[in-house]
Amino acid sequence: MKELVFGFISSFFIVLLATPSLIKVAKMKHLVDEPGEARKLHRRSVPTIGGIMIFAGTIVAYSLWFPSSQEAQFGNNYNVLEALGEFKYLVASMFILFFTGLKDDIIGVSPSKKLLVHFLVGFILVMMADIRITQFWGLLEFDSIPIWASYILSIFTYIVIVNAFNLIDGVDGLASGVGLISSMGFAAWFYTTGDLPLALLAVSLGGALFGFLFFNFNPAKIFMGDSGSLIIGVVLFVLAVKLIEFPKSQLPTIVSGVSKPVIAMALICYPLVDTLRVFTYRTVRGRSPFSADKNHIHHRLLALGLNHKQVVFTLYGYSLFIIALTFLMPEDSPNISFLIVGAVAVALAQVIFIIKPKVKS
Repeated sequence: MKELVFGFISSFFIVLLATPSLIKVAKMKHLVDEPGEARKLHRRSVPTIGGIMIFAGTIVAYSLWFPSSQEAQFGNNYNVLEALGEFKYLVASMFILFFTGLKDDIIGVSPSKKLLVHFLVGFILVMMADIRITQFWGLLEFDSIPIWASYILSIFTYIVIVNAFNLIDGVDGLASGVGLISSMGFAAWFYTTGDLPLALLAVSLGGALFGFLFFNFNPAKIFMGDSGSLIIGVVLFVLAVKLIEFPKSQLPTIVSGVSKPVIAMALICYPLVDTLRVFTYRTVRGRSPFSADKNHIHHRLLALGLNHKQVVFTLYGYSLFIIALTFLMPEDSPNISFLIVGAVAVALAQVIFIIKPKVKS
């Protein structure tokens, strides 16, 4: 338990104490996002390289407090050698994404090159580290799936999650706050199930995001940029897949009846629902699903008259509600849970588009 506390505190203070200097350097070197484009919501120059701190805080805390073999077995549910093997692939993937995102924040990276990087990272995590979805645990009447389908689905899931967090980073404190909720939800799950290394990974990211929120909350002094959103996405992808794959026979009673695929999706619900909605909206209108616009849920809430703080607290509440709803579903009923939780999540996200906006979106 002490590793989790120290991991959270370490990443939190790394970000909290080092970010002011980063902001100062970014402004001196003009590494800022200038206002001007119609879809941009800020009205002043803001540094865009906050992902440096999220990456540093997470990596340092996770490496510093990574448990020994004895500590990792406190719940008798984890092989430390397996954890170390996954650790090297995860760190390699995070470095690749971090430098790609940092380059994109500073000088830009073409979409085709970013897609190649995502396929490379997907290959490392799914093919080399073997972090992949192999079964649905009865969801949609599926249990195990063929290995070829497992590889395709896992890489697709990685690309969706990483890009989903990138797409919601449009309002001060939104991506960092939603990421904090997600990471601490995963931390609670893995602590409950006795998986200390994964719980430590989750709290390390959570502590970094909590510290970053002090500077990213409205009015933001710094943005996380792609270098931050990509790190959040890849860590949460790993946590989501490991949660789904956790052996059901080793689950404690308190969570044994909860559908693992459903709770994994619920923990990252808002980015998934928002991405699904905007991709569908753009495709139906004959546009590229990756084209930029102001049709995200947070844009609509702003159009309804909410300010930035009200928007992010509304979406924090949405995320927490969907997570809580999952635990109220009938035990061992994955299809019912998926239908109810999914329907409620989509309905709540869509109902705001029925209300007439107060301002032009």
